[in-house]
Amino acid sequence: MAGLVGEYEVKLDAKGRFLFPSHLRRQLSPAAQESFMLNKGFEECLTLYPMNEWEKLSESLSKINLFKPKNRMFYRLFHQGAKDVSLDKTGRVLIPTAHMERVGLSKEAMLIAYNDRIEIWDKSTYFEMIEGSMSDFADLADEVMGNIEDGGEK
Repeated sequence: MAGLVGEYEVKLDAKGRFLFPSHLRRQLSPAAQESFMLNKGFEECLTLYPMNEWEKLSESLSKINLFKPKNRMFYRLFHQGAKDVSLDKTGRVLIPTAHMERVGLSKEAMLIAYNDRIEIWDKSTYFEMIEGSMSDFADLADEVMGNIEDGGEK
């Protein structure tokens, strides 16, 4: 997979289901189009990983030294609440109520696809975050991309 890309507005029904966008689904490898791991994101969002990408991430995480307290805490926090989800017969994903409550998801959500994951944001929270960050975008671009040949770190 070359990397997921796109921004998709979806509606959640009363049970917390949304129709997985067909354009986004076509970006996934055939083996990864049905099964996902849902987890909390690093901001006020959820993260949906295609299962093949979750397995790669899990393999990397299995190599961290769990004898270090910070590593154990990160591992616990990262995996806390992770849940496998699948598309139903009609192509919908069910977000458990506890996950919806954790990030304040309501009826309108945004799917933000990038690299190997899909973030799920409450629509208004997402646009507030984006609008609040736009004034810093040029500085952020310089900081992150300024030394791209060094992996983006100065």
